[in-house]
Amino acid sequence: MSLTLLDLSTSVLRISDIYAAEHGIERSGDWALLKVQEELGELTAEHLRMSGRARGTADAGRLGDEAADVLGMLLIYCDRAGIDLEQAMQRKWLHWLEQKPPRQLDL
Repeated sequence: MSLTLLDLSTSVLRISDIYAAEHGIERSGDWALLKVQEELGELTAEHLRMSGRARGTADAGRLGDEAADVLGMLLIYCDRAGIDLEQAMQRKWLHWLEQKPPRQLDL
C-alpha cells in the first residue's frame, strides 16, 4: 500500500481524534510536541534494546512500531502548528536533488 503524505496525515489525524474522544484526552496547545518527544524516547529505548545496550527483549517489530508512533505524532504536530510538511521538506531537503553541481550540504 502506497500513501501520499497528505493521505497518511489525514488518516493519522482522524485516528488521533477518535482515540482522544474514546479516552478523554485533552489535547492542549503543546500536547502534540510533548507526544513527539515521548514517542522519540520510546523509539530510543527500543533502539537501545536492539543494540544490546538496555535490558529487555529486543523486537524489530516494536522498533518499527515506535518509529511509526514518532512519525504519526510528528504529522499531528505539524498539522496543529500549521506546518506544510511537504513544502518544508522541499525547501529544506528535496531541493538538493535539483542542484546541478555538487555543493556542500547545509543540513
